This record gives sequence, C-alpha cells and structure tokens, in this order.
Amino acid sequence: MKEIHNAELLQHLLLSNQIQSVFHDDLMPYLVLYHFDQGDIVCTQGEPAEMLYILVQGKIKIFTTSAEGKALVLSFKTPLEVIGDIEYIQGNPLINTVQAISSVYMIGVHYRWLRKYGQEHPPLLQFLLRIITRKFYIKSNFLSFNLLHPVEVRLASYLLSVSEEESDTLATHNPAAFNLTDIANLLGTSYRHLNRVILKFSQEGLIERHKGYILIKDRDALTRVAGGNIYEE
Repeated sequence: MKEIHNAELLQHLLLSNQIQSVFHDDLMPYLVLYHFDQGDIVCTQGEPAEMLYILVQGKIKIFTTSAEGKALVLSFKTPLEVIGDIEYIQGNPLINTVQAISSVYMIGVHYRWLRKYGQEHPPLLQFLLRIITRKFYIKSNFLSFNLLHPVEVRLASYLLSVSEEESDTLATHNPAAFNLTDIANLLGTSYRHLNRVILKFSQEGLIERHKGYILIKDRDALTRVAGGNIYEE
C-alpha cells in the first residue's frame, strides 16, 4: 500500500465516480488516496476498524476465514464500493478480509474525522445509507443465485468476474483469484464437482486449463452460460 500525494488525481477520481459532493470542505483535507498492488491486503478480518475506504479504481476480493482457517470468498467488487462502512456504524472490528486482485486505488478517511466533520453532513449520510442498503440487496440476490442455479452457471459467472481482457480472450492468470478450494467454497460445491465442471468447459471449448490459471477461449459462449454476473453486481 502506498499513499499517493497527488491532489489532481484525487480530484479526478472523486469527479469520475461522482462523489465529490459527498465530502464537504471541512472533511476534504483528511481524504487520502491509496494505491494497492495486485495481491495486497487492504484490511484484515478481526482487526480494529479505523478507516473508511472508497474503491474508485480496480477490483477487490472480499473473503472471510473460519476459526479453523478455512477461507470463503464472498464477492468481488469494482467501483463504486465502500469498505468499513458497516464497521463505522456499528463500532465493530473488521468483518472480512479485503484483497486487491488488480491494481487498486482507494480514497480513505479515518473514522475520527468522519465523526468530527461528517456526522451531520446529509450527503455523506445518504451516501452511506445507499451503499449499505445496496449491500443487503446484493447479498439477498447472491444467496438466491447460489441456491437456484447449477454449478455450471455459477462457475461461468465467477470466471467472467475475475478475468481480464487480453485481445480476443480472457485470462484468469491472477493467483489471488485462482484457488480451486476458494472457488468451490464460493460456489457452494465440492472440489471434485468443480473439477468435473472445469473439465466439461474445457471439452466444450469454452476454456483451457493450465497450471495456475484458466484461459477463456469463448467469452460469448461463457457469457451465455452465465446468463448474468451476480459475483460482480
């Protein structure tokens, strides 16, 4: 993680994400622009929550870890997304771990400045309300998606979420996104059944499986199988 001291870039990211009105003049000096490299941990489950982060560029993975050390990927997020909002309201430690799976820019502000300058600023409170209620809506859709759709549909949607476009193909070559145990947990299936579906997709010419990554050969066909993309909604 690096602090980026570039006022013009900060202003550009605020404007391009249409959130410049969320922060009034008293709070603006306390906004900090951060850059995370691919694979960097933004925050860790169980640690004290101190910062509100707004994802303004890039993609992140959100996951939780059980007491036995078993990881469960919950979702992938692209802008505009907020990390630390529920913890800010509830005063709880961090609920989940957040990891950058691409180059990521986030705007951060410490809770103490939010409490001092933002508690009675309606645009900020309305922004947080919209973000939190959207999370509950997406969570409801996600649970329905995993219950009602076969693994083929869930895997296709997942692959489209973590892939990056390279000419006419998409490649999931990112180690932070390619872990079959994590994928199986996210999709609510077994490791063995996941392998069977990957083999089926390979035989149908949708993907090619290589050591450490999957190459998507037919994006259009995979999109038709997915029929939607709940993991990135």
